[in-house]
Amino acid sequence: MSDIAAELAKLHTLKGADYSHQVERIARMGDFHPIENEVDIYSVGSESEDDYSNLLNAAHKAVSHGYKVYILPNPSGINTADFIFERKGVYRMYELKIIQGSSSASNRLTDSTSQSNHVLLNMTTRYNGGLLAVQIKSYFEQNAQALEVLIFKGKVSLSIKRNFVLQKDFVRKFRKEFGK
Repeated sequence: MSDIAAELAKLHTLKGADYSHQVERIARMGDFHPIENEVDIYSVGSESEDDYSNLLNAAHKAVSHGYKVYILPNPSGINTADFIFERKGVYRMYELKIIQGSSSASNRLTDSTSQSNHVLLNMTTRYNGGLLAVQIKSYFEQNAQALEVLIFKGKVSLSIKRNFVLQKDFVRKFRKEFGK
């Protein structure tokens, strides 16, 4: 097992601050290299993976929203997220889910449960804001570990955290923000 794979495997045994420190440690490992002709996007050789173009597309959007992006490898036998995003010294792992169908977010969110407690929904199609709000709320209700759903929709970035979802008027507020 490579060094980075071993470090990724350790994440499954950690919680809280220890988990956060490990995510930062992984991002700071010397294994990452800048991707040619890209600014603030780093990889450990993931360029040969089947979904690399989707990862790179989402990474470009993340950079446009102020993140430094580390594309993670996909070591066999280890459930891991797709990215580490860093902004203002805060490091978080995100599992990428591309939303292409008009009602696919619920399934995609459920798929991410074992990989990360932060999910990135890259919206590539028009989506009903009310339906998405209900699906996100359901995801948080069914997954006690979920912390954030980050949404990239065109040039808009929305960060939906548990405390926002628990508000009684979440669906209305979300639809307003999502509709911008």
